Amino acid sequence: MPEEKVPGVYVEEVSYRVRSIEGVSSTIVALVGYCEIGPIEPTLVTSLTEFTSAFGGPAAGRYLAHAVKGFFDNGGTRCYILRLADDLQTATAGVTGSLAPLDALSNVSIVSCPDEQAVKGMTAALVEHCERMRYRIAVLGASPDGDLSEGPPPEAQSSFAAYYAPWVLVECESESKPVAGHPGGHVTGVLVANDVQRGIVKAAANQPIAGIVGLARKITATQQAALNLRGINILRSFAGRGFRVWGARTTSSDPVWKYINVRRYLIYLEHSIEQGLQWVVFEPNGEQLWANVRNTIENFLQNEWLSGALLGDSPNKAYFVRCDRTTMTQDDVDNGRLVCLIGVAPMKPAEFVIFRIGQWTADATSPCP
Repeated sequence: MPEEKVPGVYVEEVSYRVRSIEGVSSTIVALVGYCEIGPIEPTLVTSLTEFTSAFGGPAAGRYLAHAVKGFFDNGGTRCYILRLADDLQTATAGVTGSLAPLDALSNVSIVSCPDEQAVKGMTAALVEHCERMRYRIAVLGASPDGDLSEGPPPEAQSSFAAYYAPWVLVECESESKPVAGHPGGHVTGVLVANDVQRGIVKAAANQPIAGIVGLARKITATQQAALNLRGINILRSFAGRGFRVWGARTTSSDPVWKYINVRRYLIYLEHSIEQGLQWVVFEPNGEQLWANVRNTIENFLQNEWLSGALLGDSPNKAYFVRCDRTTMTQDDVDNGRLVCLIGVAPMKPAEFVIFRIGQWTADATSPCP
């Protein structure tokens, strides 16, 4: 407020705008793997041409180039490439340290390593990275010829991980026949396209897979029945419908985090709220601030509910927000802590669609109202 020193009338502009929360992006991917050339630091590419210019093309026994093509073939738009050092297994930093450059990329929401099976400990490193960073998931691939019956290995089991099988067959100019590749690039492209077209709340399953000519192994519906319950998302081929992602689960044993879209949607909400409430830090910690925080979050969740992302026929059934004396003690206030409790009812996919059909005669009373 300016300091008035001369008598007179002063007019000042004030803002009555309610602070708002803007949803964060969920469509930026990081693909990690071996390249023939290119920078070691994470590099953003927006097309296969950009990738090839910076990192080269496909190489025998290396799957990153095929994965990047699959990413863009399936609707991916922006992707960071993290090139692994050739001496990674003997490097001092180790496999976990190789992912450290991704820590600074706060906008990345999905991470995958097409050369996952070629690097011992990479699966565990990807899961640990995503759990520590909180706002991203790992897209993992099963071993191309491994036994799937036991489900994902222990190091792959997490609500921040999704596990896919089998490998995909892609055409390669340097080969006379299709080559098998890790499914991560194609799946991450499907996830991004699904987010853009339908929203992150929709499970990225029953979606077509572009850029492949086959699957490395055929998995039947009978075989998938057991694998699905163990957290393996199967890629299937259907007559007249092509190749499709036919699974939507995380590898977690916790039923609360069974579905990938639920985990990703909660990540989206948490990250958006964190980013949208940065203005709160160092504000006077009292009733007025608490009311402002409640209103800001409620407005954001109201929009989510109106868009169909939350369950419930009314806002009260879809979410709640509490930020008052019931969520904070005097000790919290005295020590500068503002505690807000938020609950939401996320939408879950219709994984098992059941139609009950029976016969009834023309003169019978209809069972329907």
